[in-house]
Amino acid sequence: MITLYGFGPTFGLPEASPYVTKTEVQLKLLGLPYRKERARPDLSPKGQLPFIDDDGARVADSHFIREHLERKYGKDLDAGLDARQRAEAWAIERMLENHFVATSGYARWLIPENFEKGPAHFVDGAPEELRPKLREELLGRVRENYRALGIARHSDEEIVALGVRSLTALSTLLGDRPYLFGGRPVGVDATAFAALAGILTPFFESPLRRRAEGFANLVAYTARLMREFYPDHPWEAPRQGA
Repeated sequence: MITLYGFGPTFGLPEASPYVTKTEVQLKLLGLPYRKERARPDLSPKGQLPFIDDDGARVADSHFIREHLERKYGKDLDAGLDARQRAEAWAIERMLENHFVATSGYARWLIPENFEKGPAHFVDGAPEELRPKLREELLGRVRENYRALGIARHSDEEIVALGVRSLTALSTLLGDRPYLFGGRPVGVDATAFAALAGILTPFFESPLRRRAEGFANLVAYTARLMREFYPDHPWEAPRQGA
Protein backbone atom coordinates (compact mmCIF):
# COMPACT_ATOMS: atom_id res chain seq x y z
CA MET A 1 0.00 0.00 0.00
CA ILE A 2 1.21 3.48 -0.91
CA THR A 3 0.82 6.18 1.73
CA LEU A 4 0.58 9.76 0.49
CA TYR A 5 1.47 12.44 3.01
CA GLY A 6 -0.08 15.89 2.65
CA PHE A 7 -1.58 18.79 4.55
CA GLY A 8 -5.21 17.67 4.26
CA PRO A 9 -8.39 19.45 3.17
CA THR A 10 -8.70 23.13 3.95
CA PHE A 11 -9.26 26.52 2.27
CA GLY A 12 -12.27 25.14 0.40
CA LEU A 13 -10.03 22.58 -1.31
CA PRO A 14 -9.71 18.81 -0.95
CA GLU A 15 -6.01 19.43 -0.24
CA ALA A 16 -4.22 22.64 0.75
CA SER A 17 -1.13 22.10 -1.42
CA PRO A 18 -1.31 22.10 -5.23
CA TYR A 19 1.69 19.77 -5.30
CA VAL A 20 -0.01 17.22 -3.05
CA THR A 21 -3.18 17.54 -5.14
CA LYS A 22 -1.15 16.91 -8.30
CA THR A 23 0.32 13.71 -6.84
CA GLU A 24 -3.05 12.50 -5.54
CA VAL A 25 -4.71 12.99 -8.93
CA GLN A 26 -1.81 11.22 -10.63
CA LEU A 27 -2.23 8.28 -8.25
CA LYS A 28 -5.89 8.16 -9.26
CA LEU A 29 -4.96 8.34 -12.95
CA LEU A 30 -2.48 5.50 -12.50
CA GLY A 31 -5.16 3.42 -10.77
CA LEU A 32 -2.89 2.71 -7.81
CA PRO A 33 -4.45 2.06 -4.39
CA TYR A 34 -3.22 4.44 -1.71
CA ARG A 35 -4.12 5.89 1.63
CA LYS A 36 -3.56 9.46 2.70
CA GLU A 37 -2.25 10.87 5.96
CA ARG A 38 -1.44 14.31 7.27
CA ALA A 39 2.18 15.16 7.94
CA ARG A 40 4.43 18.10 8.66
CA PRO A 41 6.95 19.16 6.00
CA ASP A 42 9.86 18.54 8.38
CA LEU A 43 9.00 14.82 8.39
CA SER A 44 9.65 14.58 4.65
CA PRO A 45 13.02 13.44 3.26
CA LYS A 46 13.27 16.83 1.49
CA GLY A 47 11.51 18.98 4.07
CA GLN A 48 8.48 19.50 1.87
CA LEU A 49 5.16 17.92 1.00
CA PRO A 50 4.12 15.72 -0.68
CA PHE A 51 6.07 12.59 -0.01
CA ILE A 52 5.05 8.96 -0.21
CA ASP A 53 5.95 5.74 1.53
CA ASP A 54 5.76 2.89 -0.96
CA ASP A 55 6.49 -0.35 0.88
CA GLY A 56 9.25 1.38 2.84
CA ALA A 57 10.61 3.50 -0.02
CA ARG A 58 10.17 7.15 0.95
CA VAL A 59 10.07 9.46 -2.07
CA ALA A 60 9.62 13.23 -1.86
CA ASP A 61 8.72 15.88 -4.45
CA SER A 62 5.78 15.45 -6.81
CA HIS A 63 7.97 15.10 -9.91
CA PHE A 64 10.14 12.36 -8.46
CA ILE A 65 7.11 10.62 -6.95
CA ARG A 66 5.66 10.38 -10.44
CA GLU A 67 8.93 9.04 -11.85
CA HIS A 68 9.10 6.43 -9.09
CA LEU A 69 5.52 5.28 -9.60
CA GLU A 70 5.74 5.05 -13.37
CA ARG A 71 9.02 3.16 -13.21
CA LYS A 72 8.03 0.74 -10.44
CA TYR A 73 4.54 -0.09 -11.71
CA GLY A 74 5.31 0.00 -15.44
CA LYS A 75 2.82 2.76 -16.21
CA ASP A 76 3.01 5.94 -18.29
CA LEU A 77 0.75 8.88 -17.54
CA ASP A 78 1.57 10.32 -20.97
CA ALA A 79 0.91 7.17 -22.98
CA GLY A 80 -0.26 8.11 -26.45
CA LEU A 81 1.58 11.44 -26.57
CA ASP A 82 4.28 11.85 -29.20
CA ALA A 83 7.69 13.43 -28.54
CA ARG A 84 6.51 16.96 -29.30
CA GLN A 85 3.44 16.63 -27.11
CA ARG A 86 5.57 15.31 -24.26
CA ALA A 87 7.83 18.35 -24.64
CA GLU A 88 4.80 20.65 -24.62
CA ALA A 89 3.45 18.92 -21.50
CA TRP A 90 6.76 19.52 -19.73
CA ALA A 91 6.79 23.18 -20.78
CA ILE A 92 3.23 23.66 -19.48
CA GLU A 93 4.12 21.99 -16.19
CA ARG A 94 7.16 24.23 -15.71
CA MET A 95 5.11 27.35 -16.52
CA LEU A 96 2.56 26.37 -13.90
CA GLU A 97 4.82 25.08 -11.13
CA ASN A 98 7.74 27.46 -11.52
CA HIS A 99 5.74 30.55 -12.34
CA PHE A 100 1.99 30.53 -11.92
CA VAL A 101 1.86 28.77 -8.54
CA ALA A 102 4.12 31.49 -7.17
CA THR A 103 1.74 34.24 -8.27
CA SER A 104 -1.26 32.43 -6.76
CA GLY A 105 0.72 31.57 -3.64
CA TYR A 106 1.55 35.24 -3.24
CA ALA A 107 -2.17 35.97 -3.11
CA ARG A 108 -2.66 33.31 -0.44
CA TRP A 109 0.29 34.22 1.77
CA LEU A 110 1.18 37.89 1.26
CA ILE A 111 -2.22 39.53 1.10
CA PRO A 112 -2.65 40.14 4.84
CA GLU A 113 -6.36 39.33 5.01
CA ASN A 114 -5.79 36.01 3.26
CA PHE A 115 -2.86 35.07 5.46
CA GLU A 116 -4.85 35.80 8.61
CA LYS A 117 -7.82 33.66 7.59
CA GLY A 118 -5.72 30.91 6.02
CA PRO A 119 -2.05 30.01 6.48
CA ALA A 120 -1.82 31.77 9.86
CA HIS A 121 -3.81 28.86 11.28
CA PHE A 122 -1.08 26.36 10.42
CA VAL A 123 0.38 27.06 13.88
CA ASP A 124 -2.88 26.64 15.79
CA GLY A 125 -1.60 23.40 17.30
CA ALA A 126 1.07 25.29 19.25
CA PRO A 127 0.49 26.73 22.73
CA GLU A 128 -1.56 29.92 22.43
CA GLU A 129 1.14 32.16 23.87
CA LEU A 130 3.61 31.02 21.18
CA ARG A 131 1.35 31.43 18.18
CA PRO A 132 1.94 35.14 17.40
CA LYS A 133 5.71 34.62 17.22
CA LEU A 134 5.35 31.42 15.21
CA ARG A 135 3.01 33.13 12.75
CA GLU A 136 5.44 36.01 12.35
CA GLU A 137 8.33 33.61 11.75
CA LEU A 138 6.31 31.53 9.29
CA LEU A 139 5.26 34.57 7.29
CA GLY A 140 8.82 35.88 7.31
CA ARG A 141 10.20 32.63 5.87
CA VAL A 142 7.57 32.53 3.16
CA ARG A 143 8.12 36.19 2.28
CA GLU A 144 11.85 35.57 1.92
CA ASN A 145 11.18 32.52 -0.25
CA TYR A 146 8.96 34.54 -2.57
CA ARG A 147 11.54 37.29 -2.68
CA ALA A 148 14.21 34.75 -3.63
CA LEU A 149 11.93 33.49 -6.41
CA GLY A 150 11.59 37.07 -7.62
CA ILE A 151 7.81 37.33 -7.29
CA ALA A 152 7.86 39.43 -4.12
CA ARG A 153 10.15 41.98 -5.79
CA HIS A 154 7.29 43.12 -8.05
CA SER A 155 4.30 45.36 -7.40
CA ASP A 156 0.89 43.81 -6.80
CA GLU A 157 -0.23 44.91 -10.26
CA GLU A 158 2.83 43.33 -11.90
CA ILE A 159 2.29 40.05 -10.06
CA VAL A 160 -1.31 39.88 -11.23
CA ALA A 161 -0.21 40.65 -14.80
CA LEU A 162 2.30 37.79 -14.68
CA GLY A 163 -0.34 35.39 -13.39
CA VAL A 164 -2.82 36.48 -16.05
CA ARG A 165 -0.27 35.89 -18.78
CA SER A 166 0.10 32.26 -17.66
CA LEU A 167 -3.68 31.87 -17.43
CA THR A 168 -4.05 33.28 -20.95
CA ALA A 169 -1.47 30.83 -22.28
CA LEU A 170 -3.12 27.88 -20.54
CA SER A 171 -6.57 28.92 -21.75
CA THR A 172 -5.31 29.15 -25.32
CA LEU A 173 -3.64 25.75 -25.11
CA LEU A 174 -6.74 24.10 -23.65
CA GLY A 175 -9.16 25.67 -26.11
CA ASP A 176 -12.42 23.74 -26.25
CA ARG A 177 -10.91 20.34 -25.47
CA PRO A 178 -11.94 18.47 -22.32
CA TYR A 179 -8.29 17.93 -21.34
CA LEU A 180 -5.04 19.58 -22.36
CA PHE A 181 -4.15 16.96 -24.96
CA GLY A 182 -7.54 15.79 -26.10
CA GLY A 183 -10.08 13.29 -24.91
CA ARG A 184 -8.33 11.84 -21.86
CA PRO A 185 -6.26 13.32 -19.03
CA VAL A 186 -2.48 12.96 -18.95
CA GLY A 187 0.07 13.79 -16.27
CA VAL A 188 0.06 17.56 -16.76
CA ASP A 189 -3.72 17.75 -16.36
CA ALA A 190 -3.16 16.90 -12.68
CA THR A 191 -0.77 19.85 -12.43
CA ALA A 192 -3.10 22.25 -14.21
CA PHE A 193 -6.13 21.22 -12.20
CA ALA A 194 -4.27 21.61 -8.91
CA ALA A 195 -2.95 25.07 -9.83
CA LEU A 196 -6.32 26.33 -11.06
CA ALA A 197 -8.27 25.01 -8.09
CA GLY A 198 -5.77 26.75 -5.82
CA ILE A 199 -6.52 30.17 -7.29
CA LEU A 200 -10.24 29.63 -7.97
CA THR A 201 -11.20 28.51 -4.46
CA PRO A 202 -13.66 31.09 -3.12
CA PHE A 203 -11.98 30.90 0.29
CA PHE A 204 -9.39 33.53 -0.73
CA GLU A 205 -10.28 36.86 -2.31
CA SER A 206 -7.67 38.36 -4.64
CA PRO A 207 -7.36 40.33 -7.89
CA LEU A 208 -5.79 37.30 -9.54
CA ARG A 209 -8.73 35.09 -8.56
CA ARG A 210 -11.14 37.60 -10.08
CA ARG A 211 -9.14 37.59 -13.32
CA ALA A 212 -8.97 33.77 -13.32
CA GLU A 213 -12.76 33.63 -13.08
CA GLY A 214 -12.91 35.37 -16.46
CA PHE A 215 -11.46 32.37 -18.31
CA ALA A 216 -14.60 30.35 -18.94
CA ASN A 217 -12.85 27.29 -20.31
CA LEU A 218 -10.45 27.10 -17.35
CA VAL A 219 -13.31 27.50 -14.86
CA ALA A 220 -15.27 24.72 -16.56
CA TYR A 221 -12.16 22.50 -16.80
CA THR A 222 -11.49 22.88 -13.08
CA ALA A 223 -15.09 22.09 -12.15
CA ARG A 224 -15.12 19.06 -14.44
CA LEU A 225 -11.91 17.60 -13.01
CA MET A 226 -13.10 18.32 -9.47
CA ARG A 227 -16.20 16.25 -10.15
CA GLU A 228 -14.10 13.52 -11.74
CA PHE A 229 -11.41 13.16 -9.10
CA TYR A 230 -13.09 14.52 -5.94
CA PRO A 231 -16.78 13.78 -6.50
CA ASP A 232 -17.63 14.17 -2.81
CA HIS A 233 -15.97 17.57 -2.47
CA PRO A 234 -18.38 20.51 -2.68
CA TRP A 235 -17.25 22.91 -5.40
CA GLU A 236 -19.19 25.81 -6.82
CA ALA A 237 -17.81 27.24 -10.05
CA PRO A 238 -17.96 31.03 -10.49
CA ARG A 239 -21.21 32.12 -12.09
CA GLN A 240 -19.59 34.48 -14.56
CA GLY A 241 -16.92 33.65 -17.13
CA ALA A 242 -15.56 35.30 -20.23
